[in-house]
Amino acid sequence: MENNQTSPVLSVEHLHKKFGQNVVLKDITFAVEEGDVVCVIGASGSGKSTLLRCINFLEDPTGGLVFFHGKNAETEWNRAQYHARVGMVFQSFNLFGNMTALGNCMVGQQRVLKRSAKEAEENALLYLEKVGMAPYQSARPAQLSGGQKQRVAIARSLAMNPEVLLFDEPTSALDPEMVGEVLTVIRDLAQSGLTLLVVTHEMSFAKDVSNRVIFMDDGVIVEDAPPSEIFQRPRQARTREFLSRILRD
Repeated sequence: MENNQTSPVLSVEHLHKKFGQNVVLKDITFAVEEGDVVCVIGASGSGKSTLLRCINFLEDPTGGLVFFHGKNAETEWNRAQYHARVGMVFQSFNLFGNMTALGNCMVGQQRVLKRSAKEAEENALLYLEKVGMAPYQSARPAQLSGGQKQRVAIARSLAMNPEVLLFDEPTSALDPEMVGEVLTVIRDLAQSGLTLLVVTHEMSFAKDVSNRVIFMDDGVIVEDAPPSEIFQRPRQARTREFLSRILRD
């Protein structure tokens, strides 16, 4: 595909989302360039996960637009193809319990990308190897630890060859000793040049890996800046207060 130099790979404009009378997102606008690693931080309930779910249309925005390569993602892209190219990794893994690790990584390729079983299997094994899960290709999710499940979930998304990968708190459901193995995989993806948008509460990861950090509070973007600025010289009082609290904890 031609690299479109004139528009960001992903952007949202004036995004709103409410559930009943509860307004969760309020006029969110930002863009992600190819190769960006953007970490979204903020307290629970600030709208971070809802933002990702609206970008991936797991929730329908109440207002505003999402663009992928300059085209309206809702009306100008086939939904299945969009989901293949803008992949998502969930905090709760969302693996198919009745399939092996290999099967989980093959099914989307066959159904959405119409790859043959042979091609899907070769591609799945490539990415299971990449995340260190090839030895567990025949295991079902119930036989895997949380960290292993999350690595399979990442391999499943990578097997679709996405241009952008969305991570929704990828380590929040993991035991502390398993957090590192998943963050290492995401760190390697960042270094490979894949475009990432990561909702995380791992501040050291956001500081070390991202080239931009977005701080959200009460459904708005309070600050969007390089990590050195966010963590060392935050401009907004709300950012300073959040960081002083979270880093103290």
